[in-house]
Parts: sequence; structure tokens; C-alpha cells
Amino acid sequence: MRKLEQLLMATLGAGLTFACATHSPKPAAENSVELLIKRSQESNTALMRGDIERYSSLLTIADDFSFMSPFGGAPTHGAPKGERLQRIGQFFKNGTHEQELVQAYGSDDLVVLALIERSRVEVGGLPSQDWALRVTLVYRRDGSDWTLVHRHADPLVERISLPHAATLARGERPEGG
Repeated sequence: MRKLEQLLMATLGAGLTFACATHSPKPAAENSVELLIKRSQESNTALMRGDIERYSSLLTIADDFSFMSPFGGAPTHGAPKGERLQRIGQFFKNGTHEQELVQAYGSDDLVVLALIERSRVEVGGLPSQDWALRVTLVYRRDGSDWTLVHRHADPLVERISLPHAATLARGERPEGG
């Protein structure tokens, strides 16, 4: 009987070891990537509605944040606060927002999301229209949470010709634009 008990215990132990090995929890980086994909979706949905309070509650922006606007120009630096943050909230109204994940990269301290954002929104007083942006977000771990440190967005989701790109690169406006 003693040998049977030993065999049974060894078999159960092997099965438990196998079960633990095949059902291990997700790595921390993978969990962080999933969290930040969801947080990006929720925060930008709020922003497209002009709900700057909800946006701010979902997203921490670093003091050394860099932003490359989809409208071009020099990058801006620093977390928007106070009146600047309120103006950002007033810039967007009555919008919807969806995002498509192109690629995600994650480590223990840094997560990069490459996205296509598609919104239907009133922007800067213009009538509601579709806005599609190619976006790169960079998050850095800050203690137990994540802070947005960089956002780059451009409206080149639809392919443009080489001559059109060259015109933009020279700082000129395309014909009719």
C-alpha cells in the first residue's frame, strides 16, 4: 500500500506541476499593455465628448510630456494644466471615438502603443466630421501607475502621393488646400 500511495502522490504532484506551468498568470508587462489600451480608449472617448474632467481622471500626463500635434508645428512640452487643460476640453464636442491597435510593446517600465484612432467629432468649432489619426503613445511606469510621456498624432491614415508629401515637407500648401 505504501508504494501505491507514493506513486499516487508522485502522479498528483506531476499533474499539479504541469497545471501550474501551463496556467501561469500573465506577465506584468502584458497586463500593463492591456490596461493602457483600455485606458487610452476610455480617456480619448471622454475627450472627444469634451469631458475634460473624466479624461483627466483616467489619464496622468507627465510633467515632461511631449506632444506632436496632428496639425503640425513645433512639439509642445509639459502636462496641460489649469486654463490650458480647459481649452483642450472645449476644443472637442459631441464626439465618438474608436481605436484600432496596430502594435503594442511593453516592458516593466515602458509601454508603447501604435494606434489608429477614428473619431467623429466637432473640432475647434468646425461641424462634426470623421477624423482618423495615426497615433503613438508612450507610457512610463510611475510607482504603481502609468504616466503618459509622449503622444504623436498625424492625419495621414489615408495614403498620399509622393508629390503631395513633398509639398507638405517643403511647408507648402497643396493646390486647393
